[in-house]
This record gives sequence, C-alpha cells and structure tokens, in this order.
Amino acid sequence: MKKIVAALAPAALSAGLLTVPMAGVPSANEALPQWPEVGSARVVPLQETGSPNERLNLIVICDGYQADELERCEQDVDRNQAIQWGVEPFRSYRDYINVYLLQIVSPDSGVRRDPEEDASNEVRDRKNTPMRLWYSDGLTNPLARGITYGGALDPGGCPGHPSGNANPTYPLAPGILGDTRCSGNQQRAMYLNSYVAPVLGLEPGVFRPSGGSNSGPQNVQTLAISNTFTYGGIGGRDATASGGSPQSPLISLHELGHSLGTLADEYPYSDRPTPGPPHGPNEPSSFHHTRQTSEQLTANQSKWYRWLGEESLSGGPIRAADEDGYESGTYNGSNVWRPSSHSMMRWIGFYFDQVGLEHMVARITGQRDKGRLSLLHTPAGTVARDDVLWLQTTHPRFHDLQVTWRSGGPDGPVLATGTRNLDLGELGLAPGTTVHVEVRDPVGPDGIDWVRNPSTNNTATDSGYNGPRFVQTRTWTVGDTTAAADTVAPEITGSTPTTRPVAGDEVVFVETTRPSGRVLDVAWTLNGAAVAATGDGRALDLGALELPAGTHELTATVTDPAAPGGSDTATWTVDNALPTAPRTLSEPLTTMTSDDGHGIYFDGWDMWLEPQDDRAGYEGEPYVVGELRLNGDGWFNYFGFPEQPMPESPFEFRHSGQVVKALTYGNLGTGGLSKAAFEQNYGPDDPNGPFVPGYGTHTVEHRAVDPAGNIGAAESYTATVLPGAELECTQTIKGPRAGSLLVTSGVTCLDGATVAGTVTVRSGASLVVRNSTVSGSLLADGATEVQLLGSTLAGQVRVTGTVNGVTAAGSTFRGSVALAGNGRVPGNASEQRFTQYGEVYGPILAGNSFAGRLSCSGSSAPVRDFGAANELRGVASGECSAL
Repeated sequence: MKKIVAALAPAALSAGLLTVPMAGVPSANEALPQWPEVGSARVVPLQETGSPNERLNLIVICDGYQADELERCEQDVDRNQAIQWGVEPFRSYRDYINVYLLQIVSPDSGVRRDPEEDASNEVRDRKNTPMRLWYSDGLTNPLARGITYGGALDPGGCPGHPSGNANPTYPLAPGILGDTRCSGNQQRAMYLNSYVAPVLGLEPGVFRPSGGSNSGPQNVQTLAISNTFTYGGIGGRDATASGGSPQSPLISLHELGHSLGTLADEYPYSDRPTPGPPHGPNEPSSFHHTRQTSEQLTANQSKWYRWLGEESLSGGPIRAADEDGYESGTYNGSNVWRPSSHSMMRWIGFYFDQVGLEHMVARITGQRDKGRLSLLHTPAGTVARDDVLWLQTTHPRFHDLQVTWRSGGPDGPVLATGTRNLDLGELGLAPGTTVHVEVRDPVGPDGIDWVRNPSTNNTATDSGYNGPRFVQTRTWTVGDTTAAADTVAPEITGSTPTTRPVAGDEVVFVETTRPSGRVLDVAWTLNGAAVAATGDGRALDLGALELPAGTHELTATVTDPAAPGGSDTATWTVDNALPTAPRTLSEPLTTMTSDDGHGIYFDGWDMWLEPQDDRAGYEGEPYVVGELRLNGDGWFNYFGFPEQPMPESPFEFRHSGQVVKALTYGNLGTGGLSKAAFEQNYGPDDPNGPFVPGYGTHTVEHRAVDPAGNIGAAESYTATVLPGAELECTQTIKGPRAGSLLVTSGVTCLDGATVAGTVTVRSGASLVVRNSTVSGSLLADGATEVQLLGSTLAGQVRVTGTVNGVTAAGSTFRGSVALAGNGRVPGNASEQRFTQYGEVYGPILAGNSFAGRLSCSGSSAPVRDFGAANELRGVASGECSAL
C-alpha cells in the first residue's frame, strides 16, 4: 500500500516519530534550541491533504506545556480535533484543511494570570510561556475568560523588533526565542517564522507580530491552546482556547467562527454577570444580527431572508425581529435580534445555524482570505489536438464537485460531465476550438442547500454559490499539433488520506500521473470484488454502494492501457461500523407504571454517556464524540459537566439548570440548555422572557460521532421532573409490618416496607410511601404533605385537606381513590415562578395506574400529570376526569 499523505495521530508523538526540531529548517537556524530543550519546538503534521499553497492551513500551537506535559498537550489537541471534525462544515470539508501541531517546550506550566490558580498575583503575573498567553484581567476578575497574547514580561524592547509591527530579523539571532522582553505577538511571529514557515514552504518573515489581517498568509489560521482547566479563549485573527477545560473544543469552534468565519458574538452581555444595554436605533453591521422584521428582511432582500422559517440546525425555526424572534445579541440585552435561539455563536456546544454555516463553508472552500476554490489544471493556452486536459480539484468528503466541459465557451455544447480528464483525441475538435470547463461545488439550493446566496461576489459577508469560492472556470484553445509520446509510469500521486479509515458514505478519490495523450485506468475493488466508479473512475461514492455494517477494505489500482504491466495501488479501511453512546441515568424517584424506562424525578437527573466505536483500522484509542439533544432543540456536544473532571462527570439536567461562573448549564426550562444566569430571572417584559422552570416531561436523544465522521443512530428516553422534594424523614419503617399504622406527627417514611393493615395520617403529620406496599386502606385528613412513590396501595385511598400538597407518582392503586379539598404550597422560588409564569397545579398524579374509581374535588388548583400520563382502568370523575 502506498502512503499518499502524512497524517500523524497525536498518539504517534510519544512514539518519537518526529524528534528533530522540524523538517526542512534552514541551516542558518541551527542555533535554535534543540528538542526537547526549554524553548525548543517541533512541527508535527496532524493532517496534510495537499500543498500548503492550495489548502487552508490550521496551525495549532501548544502553549504553557512543559516537557513532561506534552502528552497532555497531545490529548487536549486530539479531543479538540475530534470534535471539530464532527461538526459541519469541518466534517464535510476536512480534506480542504492541512493541520499542523506546533509543540513548544515551555519554561513554566500553565497560563499567565489564570484567575483560578492558587498563587499570589505576583507569581501568576510572572508566568513565562512561549506565547505569553494570558487572561488580561485575570488578576482582578474571577470570571476572566478572554485569553489573548500578552505583553512582555520585562521592559527593554524585543531584539529584532525596532517597532511593534516590524518583522523580526530572519534568520533569528540565537537567544531571541523566549526572550522575556518580547510580547506574545512577537513570540508568535518568531516561532511561526522559525519553525512553521519552512515546513509550509513560506518566505522568511511572512508571519508578523502586528496581529489582525496582516499577521500572516491569507490561507493560514492559528489556534493557540493554553495549558489550563479554566474556561477561556478569544477570536480575532489568531484564535485561542484553554486546552484542559471540558468545553475547550467548543471554545475553539466558537473562536474559529470569529477568526475564520468573521462571525460576531450573539451574547446578551459584555460583562458576563450583567445584561447588556439595549441596542441603538441603527441596523447592526453584523450580517447575523438585525432590527428588521421578517417582512422587512424579505422586502429588502437583506441578510438571512432566504432562511426565514427554516428549522435551525441549532434548534428552533430561523426568525427575525418579530414578536416570537430571538432578541438580544452583539453584547446587547435587547432591541436587536439574531437568526436562531442558540447557535454556536450564542452558546457553545450547539452547531452553527444556517446563517453561520453558509459563511463558514465559504471561508473554508475559499481558503480563508484567498477567496477562491483550489483548482490545478493543464496550463492555460493552446494544447495539442489529441492531448488530455486534466484538472486537480479539492474533494468534499460526502459529495462530489460538478465538472462540466463545453466547446466554444460557457454556453457552448456540453462535451462531458463528471470527469476531471478530457481526452481531446476522442473528440476530434477542430483547431482553434475553445474548450471551457466549470468546476462547481453544488452547495446551492439545488444541491446540498448550505448556501442560498446566489451572489458572484467574494467578500467576507457576501460569498455566494456563484462566486469564486464555489465556482472556478478555465479555458484552452485546441491547436493543430499532436501530443508528444512519453513513458510516464502509472502512479497514484494523491488521494483521500489512507492513514485513517474513511466513513461508510464517503466519496473516496485518487489523483494519478498524467501521461501525454491518454488517460490512465483506475479500477476499484471492495473486499476483493470489483466495484464500478463514475466519470473517469477517479472518485468512488461509497454511500451509493449501501455497504453492510462493519469494516471493509477498499483498493484503487491505476494502470496504463498503453503499457500493460505497470501499476500502483492505494488501500483504505472503510469504517461502516456506526458508533454508539450508551447511557447511564441517575436513580429516579420512581418510574411510570406503564414504562419502567421512563424515570420520574424531583429537581432533575444526571446522564452519563460512554461514546463507543469499533476501533478496527485505527491506531491507539481515538476520541469518540458524544452528542445529546433535548426536546428536539438542536444537537449539543456531550462534554461531562463544566468545571468537573473529564470524563468522570455526567451531564446534569435540572428544572432551572445550574449556574457555573455566571452561566447556566443543563437547563430544562425555557431558553434551552445553556444561557446567561441573569436570563433565569427574566419576567414577561424582558427579552425572551419570562423564564419558566422546566417541570414536566422531556425527551433526550443521544448519539456518537466516530473518528471517521460516521454519525451513529440516535437513542432516546423520556424523563419527568416534578415540583417538590423528598421530605426529610423523622421515622423510617422498612420491611414487613403487621397490623395498622397511625401517623400523628413528623414525617413517617415507608421505604421498602409492607404494611398489612390500614395507614392513617392525622392532621399536621406527613407521609412518604416509597417502593412499599399497603395492603389495607390509606386515610389522610389534614396532613401536611403526602407522597406516594413507586408503591402499591391495595385498599381504599382517601386523602383530604392536605396543606402542602399531594404527590402520587409511579404507583399502583387497586381500590378506589378519592382526593378532596387538597391544597398546594410551592416549596421554593422555582416552584413559585412556575405557578406564576407556567401553570398552577394542585395534586400531582403522574405515571400511576388506577384500577378502581378515581374522583377529585375541591383542589386548590387543577390536578396535573406533568406529561406522565396515568393508566385509568376505572372511571375518573370530577377534576380528575381531565386526566
């Protein structure tokens, strides 16, 4: 098997595959520190899919990792990349991107001014790392999260930098790297010029310390990963993220949305704990914020009008400044609207919505600021009348580019489609004929429908599917000469990377040598059996083969029909074994009698996912991504829980979420899983208000994405959260109990008990029956509270005049049940908010089974089941007839 491209997994680093400072370093740089000395660096190609001049090049920089922490750097980057490749458009356009890891041995461990480091301000401010990454206000702000390239540690000016924007002297003089008089931006430029530029074949001094659009080549994007567990990152031209945070890969994607996609923040604040002020009367400049209604956007053909009404990829329909639109964004709390409820630019963890995706696709296919789809080809001009015109295009992973050849120009007769080689000898075109080709990525509405802007423009905010980022054309003139004979050997010169398994529905491709006047043959076999490809045979759509589940072997063989005997092959492992994400849920109060998989909880529940995949064809243990979706409202990355260890921490769902550093996570109420803490206090007059706690029944889907990009089938479950809380027992009864039971005071709990006689509850006392059986009757009059959870009550049940509330869940009632005159007192602020803005409720009957007559009357508010339906075999009357 021929290895076509270099693509080293991070696990390969520890095997010592690259132990020199870097490949191809000019001899003038031999004075640089040698690996693994402090300050030395090495470049590791994590993924090379083509010439750096024809790809978007992502440079991931590890900062603040000492020599004995580099394995942690590799793990952080591996997790970061795995999640990136599972999110569109990176998943589909992975092979448009080269990825290089720049590892630097740091003098100190960590990040400067880490707000959570247990050290003095002086120690935290002297943290010496190669990129000088810091939380600029981390010494005074415990919520600091913006990681930027910091200033110099010491005064005096950086050697080789007469001004802050000048190029460093190159080759660098010994001792400049790591000089504490150099700022982070100066260090970044020096390390990139010294180590990365030679690997990418770039001119010396091409990276500049100025930051912004002049900081480096147009098709290079940097992402610096800092060695910290503290949440943080920033966009701008050169993105940053914390490496060890559970949300690190999500921060990276959000910051790449800024740096690469030119997307703005959709936060409702600038200072995280405080709502931002209302937006002014002007229309915002951001292409994904507006103050126009849907009708105005459509009438003006403005911004995202083409997407209005579509179900967002990140949850909820896409809207504008309408009554039901999504108000707040651009750091403003009101008077401005965004397209979707919670895209990645609003709250990390979700996907890009269609408006963001449209621009991200354009920026990747256009190689960031180069602004064009890569296309190599037969040199322009006059060509021999019997020669072969060839194209070398980029290749999306799950669809193919459209190639159309015409004679005479862009409107002439079609000569061929779907082939990247046109044999003029077979066409017999007259000398002087113009041959025109169009290469198009079908991202428009008639294709995969990711870009609806038909513009031919090429700006950061107006890159349409008819523009150069998605369409390229070339022309040639047919001459009167013939092609000269040659003896080019049949070889595969490029392909879908063979160093990792491909997905079961991927479009696999090869590039070959190009002999004069003929097209080489490419034959494909799957598990040893021949399969047919389309066009000129250089691309095979595995999705069209509908492969059985499992692992397969795919081989492409190139031969020369004019010179039998010579051949070359490439072989791939096809991963068509879908990943799974088995779940473990926290123990419920009880389950529905009709569905023991439907848990019922007070407050909320925890979910632990263990994403799994068949590792056949992989080296090591590549990261498998987990995802969840709450109530159909957008897929969300499963990362455990914020500020808790990975991967030991489950994701925690709560009726009102939990606040971690002024942000809310795991929210079952209105507004989605994540939001700002202050939004949990919104009333009806606030943007997107009022907030209503998420008591009720919820559906959670969960799935996995494997390293090949396969998306596993989703599994799902339902869970119900009830208002209330488990009472604190003053007396607990377990096991068998003969005779009757009288409860006169306190809280008596039957837990796994069996009571043969009648249970009577006097005024002012409370009763909890959990996982127990009462063979006689249950009579309660004027009790403080009654809870019947997962139990069996064989006799008559009569509960009257309860003060704080009656809750029956997951229980079986074999006799008649009568509830009369029962009240409900909300036990906390969330329950009060729910009754104020959600719905009032009296007795709670959720997920029970009633065999006899059920009657309810005189309740302080309606009887509710909170979405967990009861089984009613007898007659329900009075207020309970609504159940």
